Amino acid sequence: MALVLGVLSGVIVLYLSGAGLGVGVPHVLGGALAIAVLGLIDDFQHLSALVRLAIQTAVAVAVVMTSGDAALPGVASPFAGIVTVLWLVTLTNAFNFMDGIDGIAGAQALVAGSGWLVVGLLSGAPYVAALGLLLAAASTGFLLHNWHPAKVFMGDAGSGFFGFLFAALPLVAPPASGTLWLCAVLLMWPFLADTAVTLLRRARRGEDVLSAHRSHFYQRLVLTGRSHRYVALLYAGLAVLGGVAAVSLIAGSPPALLTSITAIVAAAILVWWNVKAREGSPGRSGPAAV
Repeated sequence: MALVLGVLSGVIVLYLSGAGLGVGVPHVLGGALAIAVLGLIDDFQHLSALVRLAIQTAVAVAVVMTSGDAALPGVASPFAGIVTVLWLVTLTNAFNFMDGIDGIAGAQALVAGSGWLVVGLLSGAPYVAALGLLLAAASTGFLLHNWHPAKVFMGDAGSGFFGFLFAALPLVAPPASGTLWLCAVLLMWPFLADTAVTLLRRARRGEDVLSAHRSHFYQRLVLTGRSHRYVALLYAGLAVLGGVAAVSLIAGSPPALLTSITAIVAAAILVWWNVKAREGSPGRSGPAAV
């Protein structure tokens, strides 16, 4: 909750300083706060996955309905709202799924927040830049205590709040800034890719995708002996590649964008290959010393 209160305090200071709030900021922050409260309840009461999903969807619908035009590039207006709701719920849960070892979620939030700061400034979306700065600043303070061995943790309250807010930031931008949705994907690609591949792998095996497990790529790396610090830094590096791609997209630099996308694809293949190779090595099948 310190993360949540830190970001909200920054918004209050911004408002009292005379900068005001953009049209979509109160709706997005209200939705993120509702998700944080839901996560806080779950941290103590352990709600079922279906209950959490239903409430998350209801919150996402309310935010989209009150935020106006979703401005999704290439998506017809009647379907834009549905796609936006799915996106908000997906990233909220992906961020929560990936908050499983010391430092990984905080490092991703630091990189993504910094990326949103630059993207917001370049695209003329000051409130996006301001929220990105607040998210990066809160993550920095959190990481000082969450780096391995961690003394504090996000919990569902913090990870849900961060995931929803990162997903909803494009709703704070002017309607014409549809490209920011692509930036949102690029800035979160390590968490999205890991979650998507893992869930598809579990579904293909006939496993319950809603049950707890330890089959994410980052978890498999730890189980084969990689330290929390190593894996957190690895994913932060992957996130930096996404940040470079997002900035290149907004800056209108096709060569830089192509280079960064190529680097992302190569990095994803290398991570997959490394996990498979380590799992296939003798003596690597048991729990790791982390």
